[in-house]
Amino acid sequence: MTDVTSEFEAFLDGFLPADYAENYRHYRRDVKLRTEYQAAAFDAGWLVPEWGPGEGGRGLSVPDALAVKLAGARRRVPRLMNIQGAGVAAPAIRSYGTAAQRERLLRPATRGDEWWALGMSEPGAGSDLAALRTTATLADGVFTVSGQKVWTTQADEARWCALYVRTDPEARPHRGISCLILDLRSPGVEVRPIRTAGPAVESFCEVFLDEVKVPEEALLGPLHGGWGVAMSSLEHERDMIWINTWLETTRALEPTLTAPELSEHQLVRLGRSLADAEGVRLTGLRTAAQRWAGLPSPASSILKLLGSESVQRAALLSLESAGARAFDDPALFDERLESLAATIYGGTSEIQRNIIAERTLGLPKGTP
Repeated sequence: MTDVTSEFEAFLDGFLPADYAENYRHYRRDVKLRTEYQAAAFDAGWLVPEWGPGEGGRGLSVPDALAVKLAGARRRVPRLMNIQGAGVAAPAIRSYGTAAQRERLLRPATRGDEWWALGMSEPGAGSDLAALRTTATLADGVFTVSGQKVWTTQADEARWCALYVRTDPEARPHRGISCLILDLRSPGVEVRPIRTAGPAVESFCEVFLDEVKVPEEALLGPLHGGWGVAMSSLEHERDMIWINTWLETTRALEPTLTAPELSEHQLVRLGRSLADAEGVRLTGLRTAAQRWAGLPSPASSILKLLGSESVQRAALLSLESAGARAFDDPALFDERLESLAATIYGGTSEIQRNIIAERTLGLPKGTP
């Protein structure tokens, strides 16, 4: 253990309840603890350790920052209550925001003082951002926005939305998109929560936009340059996702590892799931090393695809191997339901396979 991870472990020892490890399933749904952890980790510089002091970090190198994040995963640190704010919106503001935007928005987004939603998915354009149809017309210093977003996490509780809109309908799909900072309290915005069967604390919503007025100074990044903003910010989400899927896979396997009896077939599946978890961990480390060296990493989509499907297999195996005992442990059913979303959020498996085929293997579009 390095000095920096020892210091982070000491911070966790002082913050987390004494029985946190033993009662993790209870605490993982503790809204108060999750909220307080985000603020405390920001204040101590552990939330985004590679960022500078005052931004939620300590200016650590990529290897040291990654060591801190992996240490946090092993300790199962509380999941951030508004993860898309700190993990996606804040990096975009930090990289592309004007001085005024960074001054006003970066700290509260990262610390969790103001929540954010991501206005990406639309009916008919889920993981395919380039197919979005929400329009924004600029005239006299004001964008007029109309359209619809769906599966917008926590839009009913968020103050802000990183809203992706089409500002140039004549340009190629990837080049006619812009990102706007939308105040969800604006006239013409209607948010409708979506009822779901799962036990998740985070809500999903539809967002309807009827000629919403957004000032030109709310443009994040260059006009018609929203694709680059989205891809850059989602790279930060990729790190969160692979660390989370590695953690969730290993955690989901714990009931199977302690099961009193497993069939031969279940033992084979257990071995595969353990290998999946290690594959996620090693591939994640490889992508981090490539990024640290300034090299492009084609493995992020492979990582997302492998990780999300490994979580599903592990959760299903634990539920099946528990047999009748699962009826005394509702958390097993909850975790199985939650795992089903892993191949959807952050880009569906179908989209990831297309990206791998086209960008990693060099296959032409439409290859069967």
